[in-house]
Amino acid sequence: MKKSVPDELVQNFLKHKLTLALAESCTCGLAAAQLASATGVSEVLLGSVVTYHPEAKQRLLGVKKATLTAYSAESQQTTNEMALGLHRQLPHADVCVAVTGLCGPGKSETPEKPVGTVFVTVLFQGKAHEYREQFKGTGDALRQRATEFIYEKLNELIERQQLAPA
Repeated sequence: MKKSVPDELVQNFLKHKLTLALAESCTCGLAAAQLASATGVSEVLLGSVVTYHPEAKQRLLGVKKATLTAYSAESQQTTNEMALGLHRQLPHADVCVAVTGLCGPGKSETPEKPVGTVFVTVLFQGKAHEYREQFKGTGDALRQRATEFIYEKLNELIERQQLAPA
């Protein structure tokens, strides 16, 4: 990834006086880590939690066991509950992002949900923006592509909000 992408995102957050919180599963904290060197990140990033295992999703973010059982840890439903749980923990975050998915083979893998399937939920201005994407590659490449996708969607949402009539 170009070094300027995290810098650009942080500058966009600063420009609009927004704060960010992240709940990461399949990206294992990569989205937060790549923001660390951006100028001004300490004014933007409130916190990040890596909830890789379903138990961590339950205990730290309040994802329901019934959701995990019915839909799996890698699903839009789980990602939505991760984002809501993050917002409960950090209610002053202007933007809460949750990501989960399959960056390698596992028990959640199906023909409808192959390796490379990533789910993202962004809570922004009282609305949940849901994304399901399919990326190609192996572990590290998938984590990197998911991180880039999150940054792209955040920049798009911020710009779209700024262009909306008041």
